[in-house]
Amino acid sequence: MESARPDTQQLKRLGWFQILVIVLVAMIITAGITLWLVKSYLFPSEFTPVSLNDRETAVLSAKLERLDAPITVANQVDADGGDALKPEPYSEAGASREIYLSERELNSLVAKNTDLAKRVAVDLSDNLISAKILLPLDEDFPFLGGKILRARTGIEFSYENQRPVVKLKGVTIMGIPIPNAWLGGLKNIDLVAEFGTDEGFWKAFSEGVAAVKVEEGSLRLRLKE
Repeated sequence: MESARPDTQQLKRLGWFQILVIVLVAMIITAGITLWLVKSYLFPSEFTPVSLNDRETAVLSAKLERLDAPITVANQVDADGGDALKPEPYSEAGASREIYLSERELNSLVAKNTDLAKRVAVDLSDNLISAKILLPLDEDFPFLGGKILRARTGIEFSYENQRPVVKLKGVTIMGIPIPNAWLGGLKNIDLVAEFGTDEGFWKAFSEGVAAVKVEEGSLRLRLKE
């Protein structure tokens, strides 16, 4: 007659109280992990908006002023004594065609959009723009209506062979990478090379960009004439 399995023998040596304690501990650990997953992915905390200090704000304001960024109604100068709209001949002389933004400046601009504030966080690294996004779901959405999902995405953005390179590196929702087939087969495809030969957005975009450099904490874009 075969001897009892070691694990069975071990269980027989355990009293009912010890077995009950083990089961309860396992239940508590499982419940804790479940609650953590629910809070992290269905009820994630909002992102903390980037707030620039005085020096950073002054630098960003100078960049936006150089770019002739849109002004708000509160900052608009009245027509009687202001110079917001001063007649002058058009000229491109001395105009910079380069756009440079740090990661903090980019996130600060995102935070000024009330629809995106606390819901989008952008990361800049070598040839890669990454974003964390909180997606509020409509109340009528099946099973998850009214919840907020956490999503992540990454886009390779660089410049090679005299043209920009734009590649979708992937999309992750609730920690699960979305299959390439669900993304239309566009994962790791150079969108400029794929669609830039046809008339449309990608061709026009490619022909208007002279240089791109994305590195840790900064984005630099130079436009053609």
